[in-house]
Amino acid sequence: MALNRNTLIRLTTLDRCLSNRYRRWTMQDLMDACSDALYEYEGRNNTISRRTIQSDLQLLRSDKLGYNAPIEIYDKKYYRYSDPDFSINNIGFTDEDISTIHGAMDILRHFSVFPQMASASDVFAKLEAKVNHNIEKKPQAIHLEKNEQYKGLELIGPLCEAIKQRKVLAITYQSFKARHADVFQVSPFVLKEYHNRWFLIASGKEQNKIRILAIDRILDFKTVKGQAYDDCNFDAETFFSDVIGVTKSPEDRSREIHLLFDSFFAPYISTKPLHPSQETIGKRSDGWTEFKINVVINPELIRELLGYGSHLEVLYPPKLRDQIKNDLKAALNRY
Repeated sequence: MALNRNTLIRLTTLDRCLSNRYRRWTMQDLMDACSDALYEYEGRNNTISRRTIQSDLQLLRSDKLGYNAPIEIYDKKYYRYSDPDFSINNIGFTDEDISTIHGAMDILRHFSVFPQMASASDVFAKLEAKVNHNIEKKPQAIHLEKNEQYKGLELIGPLCEAIKQRKVLAITYQSFKARHADVFQVSPFVLKEYHNRWFLIASGKEQNKIRILAIDRILDFKTVKGQAYDDCNFDAETFFSDVIGVTKSPEDRSREIHLLFDSFFAPYISTKPLHPSQETIGKRSDGWTEFKINVVINPELIRELLGYGSHLEVLYPPKLRDQIKNDLKAALNRY
């Protein structure tokens, strides 16, 4: 059950009042205490109605939040906990709570390379220590793919900061094909992940020149002062909307591609499309199913299609069909 901030403040205040047995709390006292607490947080007067406090007390009594608070009325007008040791702060985590927390932390740790998550590591440690206290450790329920040995992970944080601060960078970069490293200036504007590799998308000095740089090939980078930042009005969602992978230039245009999958892989392609543009053309009498996608033809697409081997036939366009055929022939000649 989601609660807004004001409700949480009221519940915490009521809990503090009902736990204090050195004072007798009437309904008006509880209303005044919650109004004062909200004033401390917001700096303005908040008149709390009797109906609101009654609803809060009912919420504390119920199991909607797992409290089941033992609230009693004595002498027909005073409120307190019948159990003097009760407090909502003493409520432990249920098994479902623990499972939810562990799952959330497993997912968040996957993004620990980002600077925004650096300060969260201590919080995770404290939270994990609390939920694991006197509780049998549960097996990991979620396993996300990651490569901690991937070169360049340490650059993600600094590059992310440079993007947020719109800094021009001088990058020392050496591609796999180059014998020597090059140094060039770029305006970085987004980091993109594909198949557990990270890429920096940036603009070069040339007008509309988009650079896509694998961060594992970045040897070093420095901030360039006195240079104007230029993001080229880049929209990552639009730019990569017709791409499988990351390789694309502003001049590239998508092509209509027809693919034929056998009965083994067709269900997988139907439930996990190769691309959002995918459409099913129809199932043939021999059990094969034809699909259509509209994407840029790039190395990532070719590697993806080659991975299906004999389970796939590229029908169209002819140039892509020939390339896949020639690559498969070359692979066969290796055996």
